[in-house]
Amino acid sequence: MPLSKERKWELIKEFQKHENDTGSAEVQIAILTERINRLTEHMKKNKKDLHSRRGLIGMVNKRRRLLDYLKENDPESYQRIVEKLNLKVK
Repeated sequence: MPLSKERKWELIKEFQKHENDTGSAEVQIAILTERINRLTEHMKKNKKDLHSRRGLIGMVNKRRRLLDYLKENDPESYQRIVEKLNLKVK
């Protein structure tokens, strides 16, 4: 279930702002989205896994907070990442 190092670096390379950027909001959102998608598939097969459900809810909330931050501080980047990741927004 965890992301492989290779996949994580692919996401970082795709969403980073500059060469040494590994922790910007965009990168964090991309990594969280990948983890959320994988855990969602796990939850479809294992409906009674309440520990994973709690982790999934926490990740979704963290991504929501990061998206709100990005929307307030850099609306263009927010729109770009929402379109790239096909996220549903309010």
